[in-house]
Parts: sequence; C-alpha cells; structure tokens
Amino acid sequence: MDLLGNLALGFGVAFTAQNLMYAFFGSVLGTLIGVLPGLGPVATIAMLLPSIYSLDATPALIMLAGIYYGAQYGGSTTAILINVPGESSSVVTAIDGYQMARQGRAGAALAAAGLGSFFAGCVGTVIIAAFAPPLTELAFKFGPQEYFSLMVLGLIGAVVLASGSLIKAIAMIILGLLLAQINTDVISGTARYSFDIPELTDGIGFVVIAMGVFGFGEIIANLGMPAEHREVFTKSVKGLWPTKQDFKEAWPAVLRGTALGSLLGVLPGGGALLASFAAYTVEKKVAGASGRFGKGDIRGVAGPESANNAGAQTSFIPMLTLGIPPNAVMALMVGAMTIKGIQPGPQVMTSNPQLFWGLIASMWVGNAMLVILNLPLIGIWIKLLTVPYRFLFPAITLFCCIGVYTLNNNTFDVYMTAAFAVVGYVFYKLSCEPAPLLLGFILGPMMEENLRRALLLSRGDWGTFFVRPLSAGLLAAAALMIVIVLLPSIKSKREEAFQEE
Repeated sequence: MDLLGNLALGFGVAFTAQNLMYAFFGSVLGTLIGVLPGLGPVATIAMLLPSIYSLDATPALIMLAGIYYGAQYGGSTTAILINVPGESSSVVTAIDGYQMARQGRAGAALAAAGLGSFFAGCVGTVIIAAFAPPLTELAFKFGPQEYFSLMVLGLIGAVVLASGSLIKAIAMIILGLLLAQINTDVISGTARYSFDIPELTDGIGFVVIAMGVFGFGEIIANLGMPAEHREVFTKSVKGLWPTKQDFKEAWPAVLRGTALGSLLGVLPGGGALLASFAAYTVEKKVAGASGRFGKGDIRGVAGPESANNAGAQTSFIPMLTLGIPPNAVMALMVGAMTIKGIQPGPQVMTSNPQLFWGLIASMWVGNAMLVILNLPLIGIWIKLLTVPYRFLFPAITLFCCIGVYTLNNNTFDVYMTAAFAVVGYVFYKLSCEPAPLLLGFILGPMMEENLRRALLLSRGDWGTFFVRPLSAGLLAAAALMIVIVLLPSIKSKREEAFQEE
C-alpha cells in the first residue's frame, strides 16, 4: 500500500503542466540527439547543465532523465536506417537492423525497437519503484567506512566494465581522482594544486570538464572524420507494424533483453552498453542454427534494444538510493542535483519525496510519449539526418560557449572548456574512454571525505574498513572483481566482447 501511495504522489507531481512539458521536451530532445550520430546524452546533458540554474529541481531532473532514455530510443533509428549507431548502446542493433532495412523491412525493425524499448522502459521503472525503498533503508546503515568501500567497488566496476584497455580505464579513473584534488582543503582551508590561479581555488567546474571532454571533444572528433555518403532507406519505411511471425520471434527476445538489462543496468560502468552486447550474445546462443544473425534477424534488434532501455532505467537505482553514479550520465545527474542544492543519497526519498517519486512517475509518462512520438515521426528524424555537420557543429559550439560563460560570468571557464576539448580529442585519438574520468572526478571528493572521516573516527586505524561486515564485504567484492577480470579466459572473452564495437 505504501508503494501505491508513493506512486500516486509521484503521478500527481508528474502530471502537472510544467513537469509534463519538461518531460516532453526532454524526450523529444533525447530522441533527436540519439538520432544524430556523434551527439550522445552525456554531451547534451553536459551542455544543458547551465540552463537548470533557473529551474526547480524536479522539472530539471525530469527533463535530463527524459534526454537519457530518449537517446536510447533515437540511437536505434540511425543504426537501422544508415548503419550509423546514434548511441554506443545501439552498436549491436546496427548489425541486424541495417540488414533488415536493406531487405525493405526497416519499418518492422524500427517498430520492434520502439515497442521493445517501451516495454523494457516500463518494466525498468516498476523495478525502480519496487526496489528503491528497501535499498534506501539499507543505505541508512552506511557509515563513512561503508561509503568509502562502496565507492572503491564502484570505481573498480567502472574499470572492469569499461570498453577497451583496462590500463587506459585505470589511467582515466586516476586522472579523474587527481583533477578532483584541485580545490581548497575542507579541513585545513588550504588551496591545493591551484598554482596561484584564484579561479582554481574552488576547483575545476564539473560542467567545464563534462562539456569540454564530451561536448567539444566529440565535435572535434566528428569534424576529423571523412564525410561518408550512406543510403537512407526512406522508401522502405512503410507498414510500421511487424508481421505475426515477427511478433512470435521478437517477444521472447524482448523479455530476455528486459531481464538482462534490468540486472546489468545497476552495475557501475556497464549499464545500457553492456546490456545490449550481452542480450545480442544470448539471442545468438538461444537461436542456434535457426538464427539469421548478421543477415537481418528481428531478434537481433528486439533483444538488444529492450536490454539497453531497461539498463538505462535501472541505472537510476544506485544514483537515487545510494548517491553513487553507475555511469557517466548518472554522474551528470548527480552533478545536476548538487547544483540544485540536493545531496544525492538515501535522504532524497525521505527529505524530498515529491522529487523522488515524481521523477520515477515521469519515466512512465516519458516512455509513453516516446513510443507515440517515435513510430509516426520516423520520417522527420530521417530528414534531420541530412543536416550537414558544417551547419550543426558551429551552432552547438556557440551555445556551449554561452552556457559555460553564464555559469560564473567568467571567460576563464570558457578557456578551461577549450583546454578540456583538446584533452577530449587526445583521448579520442588514443582510444581512451573518458567516462571513467568523469566518474573518478565525481566520486573523488566524496571518497576523500569519507576516507578521512572514517580514519578520524577510528584514530587512524585502517583496520576499521575490514572489521565492519558490510564494508569488508564490499571491499572483498571489489578484490574478487579484479581477480576475475585478470583470469586469462575472462580477459580474452572481455576483449572479444568489446571487439565488435
């Protein structure tokens, strides 16, 4: 009954005119940036962070959440139509979705992706509503030792599940932790690593790093690519409804993908990307010799698309209940909550229930809006794909610069963003995934604070992290994760799994 009462409160908040408008805006914008290759939700949310200063916390977070799960929908459109994944989690969708488009079945592929995404999104939201309260109660039992151990586990999870080289992922985490040290020491009040630059005594702005590395870095990387002319299957997008045989094959794949995505979305670092890869692998194994994978099998679209949407929804669980972001987008959401003066963690549900349950209820509303929008408006998304990059990117750059400047009315922030844009491009060239850097930067101050608090309480005894059962269990899980990933068989399989990307 508590759950129903909380959901009634949430829907009351979500169905106000202002929140409906921002849910709609976020969903449409998320789909749009998912459709446009090279512009992901991380870059877009980073660009929009300055705009939330003038908004209340609830509509701001509803809009940012809409952008995130909207991008999961939009990413499949380009993957199916022109074999360019708009989102990293849509990489595997392109394998069979594009082949279906070549066979004149783009409509069936897009509908399977849209309907599978809607079902998975709704199930993911139910899971958040059901499991968030008990997890929040558990979080109240956390002391500084448990929080520190949990963040260690989160960072190691981000390293293990990051695509590409483990060494590079570790380097990104460490760099993020080091950048987080540029500030004024909380206890002594001494400026650290500021090099006598007054602007750095408060630390590097979160928006500056996110916008520079993800926003501008992506723009430079895209401009460095040769223009490729691909066929857009506009004539094939007819008869959006799949056949009976398509439904028969797709619905078990949707169920399996939803279950996998719901589970993997909670894990740090992986989220929607890992879920879509895992779902594709499972579908291939289940189909066996009867599968037409790589040649236009609808299960290769329905499974991964359901998984990445379920993963996108359930990745809100650790962020909302524990204040720990499992991926780069959730790190940005934590940044947005901090900007609005809300301390992420278990107290959000008790101190601000309208925000907590309103955000969860808005996910249902947003998912319904997305499925209604995506099926009839596919033609519009296709036309947007034809906008030349030479018009698109200067406009984005201009809005980014204005947004960064308005943070503190200071040109120093713009110069810092430009510097991080170069850093972001270097990361791209070196094939370094920047998401772990952002997680390290976000978790760094929180880790340091909890480490120092725990050591102060125990009078410098490091054993305090191992004598408390919950803390010791989390550290043991982190150590086990390192051991497992270093096993030769697991290491080779991991490299093989991320090879397809």
